Amino acid sequence: MEFEDDAYVLAARVHGESGAIVELLTAHHGRYAAHVAGGASRKMKPFLQAGARVLVRYRARVSEQLGSAALEPVGEGPSALFDDPLALAGIAAAAAIAAGALPEREPHPGAFLAFEALTSAFALEDIWPAVFVRFEAGLLQDLGFGLDLSKCAATGATDDLIYVSPRTGRAVCADAGAPYKDRLLALPPFMLSAQGRLRPGDIGAGLDLTAHFLEAFIFNPLNRPLPPARLWLLDRLREAGRL
Repeated sequence: MEFEDDAYVLAARVHGESGAIVELLTAHHGRYAAHVAGGASRKMKPFLQAGARVLVRYRARVSEQLGSAALEPVGEGPSALFDDPLALAGIAAAAAIAAGALPEREPHPGAFLAFEALTSAFALEDIWPAVFVRFEAGLLQDLGFGLDLSKCAATGATDDLIYVSPRTGRAVCADAGAPYKDRLLALPPFMLSAQGRLRPGDIGAGLDLTAHFLEAFIFNPLNRPLPPARLWLLDRLREAGRL
């Protein structure tokens, strides 16, 4: 089995004296793990960081085996954000979420495109946390657990949608949700429209919303917690006053 594809590095760990096992999110083949010869070398380590863009040439004798890969770096990758530790924390969290949520060897081109859009947004300091929330919502959508924010689950109204049902993932309008507001999740306006203005607390509400459904629909059924990198990102955003 052989293929060549665009990919992002999700994780890498040393294997043997000089190699590495690298997890990749590919454009057309999904999440793949591969052995990279020399991956532990000083020369290769910079482009084996989470979020690095690479061209991968993958080869395996049979499809069920762990194959080997040759990687070619594309662009600067995370090194361009070396002076922005908050953005680096965002990249690490996004890679960890993708690695934990996506099934192996199952094509998810939508997830690749969402990750691509997010990595481009990290250069925009004021915008990328909102794009991160949209990335997680898009990942849920791509895995078949999309939120239905188009209309109120109770009345069918399309205006004044400010809550989400924690059970169904459907939007609820202010009037219908008022008696149950303590049991509903807040829906920040920016998740309804690309033109939605960010208000104080919106990023935190958005991250709480996506975390709930990532846990309920993906990580809990796999008996896994949310990745530590995702929790660490919340701590960094809180310290920076971004929540």
